[in-house]
Amino acid sequence: MADEPLCVDDFEALAHARVRAEYWDYIAGGAGSERALAANRTAFERAALRPRILVDVSTVSTATTLLGRDLAGPVAIAPTAYHRMSHPDGELATARGAADAGALYITSFFSNHTMEDISAAAPDAPRWLQLYWLHDRGLFGDVVERAAGAGYEALVLTVDTPVLGLRLRDARNSLSLDPETIPANLTAAPTLLTTRTENSSAVSAQAVQAFDASITWDDLAWLRERSRLPLILKGIVTAEDARLALDYGVAAIAVSNHGGRQLDNPIGALDVLAEVVAAVDGRCPVLFDGGVRTGHDVAVALALGADAVLVGRPVLWGLAVGGAEGVARVLGLLRTELERVMALIGRPTIASIDASAVVLR
Repeated sequence: MADEPLCVDDFEALAHARVRAEYWDYIAGGAGSERALAANRTAFERAALRPRILVDVSTVSTATTLLGRDLAGPVAIAPTAYHRMSHPDGELATARGAADAGALYITSFFSNHTMEDISAAAPDAPRWLQLYWLHDRGLFGDVVERAAGAGYEALVLTVDTPVLGLRLRDARNSLSLDPETIPANLTAAPTLLTTRTENSSAVSAQAVQAFDASITWDDLAWLRERSRLPLILKGIVTAEDARLALDYGVAAIAVSNHGGRQLDNPIGALDVLAEVVAAVDGRCPVLFDGGVRTGHDVAVALALGADAVLVGRPVLWGLAVGGAEGVARVLGLLRTELERVMALIGRPTIASIDASAVVLR
């Protein structure tokens, strides 16, 4: 790629110049005044790593295992919708880039390619499927039941979106989707998503129509009846819900405030990670999602107890700049930075990054 980016943040301005303005605002924006969006980043400023010296770091390995799957590193792709907003090849390029980087890709339900086509783009790569609970149980159940046959190894249910957060950028832009960005896993393309209405977001309007705000913990049994795949809940930010998730037999938990896109709350996702990790007490993996931009950020999250981190927006920046190559480059930069940080703090393996490696200021 020309003007080769040297860090993940370098991709942001390059991507901004390539993505249509209203689509960029959809990708970059947060809820309300975007305090939570900012808090996700400022939370990392309060975390400092504690280096140990005279440790043999001649060999540093980021290799890890998650739900029995060996991965090149503890950085996975968070589920984000509508990748054709960033690049014409959409999720097909994302899948190929993830495979090239040896990273887990959590595919969004609202992808611009079918789950089967995404799987076929990188058939041997690790992938999970993200879900939103829909009013249309027939459609929802069909997607769930197709997942295993399409090569997905787990289901990730996003649980922090009974309704969509107030996304002012999208409303001010009167956001609607072009036909090529319609979600492919829907059995019929909803015309609501392509309807432009002044001072209103078509994406928000479609979510009101599609999402089921009535579901409770007991509905998870219905989901389990339709798939034997491991179930991960994404969007847990309290110890209480972490313990309930364990009671209901989830395979893993993802600590996330939806990238600051739901509740306009000034607490950062990193601020609640230790609380959830303590509640889980090693009984299942804990993933972290929220504001990760550097290898230092990855190391901080691991030291606070995360088993892996998820990155969303940076992957879309890489996709916009260089397609599959850009995705792989973003993931590769994060892994290379993590390797350097591990060497500098005297932690040569992922398992050696523990709570003694970080202090919160």
